[in-house]
Amino acid sequence: MDGKRQLNSFQQLEKLGEGTYATVFKGRNRHTGEFVALKEIHLDSEEGTPSTAIREISLMKELKHENIVALHDVIHTESKLMLVFEYMDGDLKKYMDTHGDHGALKPMLIKSFMYQLLKGVDFCHQNRVLHRDLKPQNLLINSKGQLKLGDFGLARAFGIPVNTFSNEVVTLWYRAPDVLLGSRTYNTSIDIWSVGCIMAEMYSGRPLFPGTTNEDQMLRIFRIMGTPTEHTWPGISQFPEYKATVPRYPAQDLHQILPQIDPVGIDLLRKLLQLRPELRVSANDALQHPWFNDLIHHQQAAALQQQQQQVAAQQAALQSQARGGYQQQSAVGQQPSYENY
Repeated sequence: MDGKRQLNSFQQLEKLGEGTYATVFKGRNRHTGEFVALKEIHLDSEEGTPSTAIREISLMKELKHENIVALHDVIHTESKLMLVFEYMDGDLKKYMDTHGDHGALKPMLIKSFMYQLLKGVDFCHQNRVLHRDLKPQNLLINSKGQLKLGDFGLARAFGIPVNTFSNEVVTLWYRAPDVLLGSRTYNTSIDIWSVGCIMAEMYSGRPLFPGTTNEDQMLRIFRIMGTPTEHTWPGISQFPEYKATVPRYPAQDLHQILPQIDPVGIDLLRKLLQLRPELRVSANDALQHPWFNDLIHHQQAAALQQQQQQVAAQQAALQSQARGGYQQQSAVGQQPSYENY
């Protein structure tokens, strides 16, 4: 691959953001004119390519889905690695800040975003990938209202038996209680907890558990969800970070904390925010939840209408062609007459 020639085929525009190991720019394909996102990773001459980049590239090449941001190309030069992604207009955090009412979004829009988020997460899990860093900043939105999972720098493939993973994953506010307690044998449920936190935040405009440290994060979760015990969570005392001295809080009613959410939505939120990881709903089962019924019905009606419009357009085109053929046949053997005009 001729890296320099490839690199020159993209015009670098304004900076979109900066992460721990990469800078993201808006770019333009010089050949097609389409916008792209250019993730530029500077390579250390001694360290080489960061493991996060290698992991992201290998996973993104496999994950082709309408709710996962597409990786178009990888350009490798001596000094940098450039990942070329499809361009998205912004992330969910910025969208909430600019379109929300003090950050809170409208219920039907939340339902649409939740459905797309769960579809993307379900596809990852079906393909044995944990995202491990779901948060509003990593969910990308375009002008069509499509939501796509981005930033797979912390993602991991998982298998059976369950691997021992690092517990230094997921931004603190969206980190599951089992991970906070030091569990290293987590599975897909780690992403489901994050999804629940994101759902609550879209309704209120504020993070549900905005902790400052691991311990503070745990206390904030327990104050709302209730402090677990060996009775309610068998084996909890065996976790490395478990402390028997933690205050005993009773579970609060989520509907009182988030009165904006209808009862069916609260039922889904409870299933997502189960303290015990094995009790959390799967992404696939969450997609079947009755809360999405009206959205699915609306989507089906819209798809049917589109199909009917396409059929009508095809029929009109065929009729037009038939009329054209008839007129051509009629014109053969007779001179044009203007008497009837």
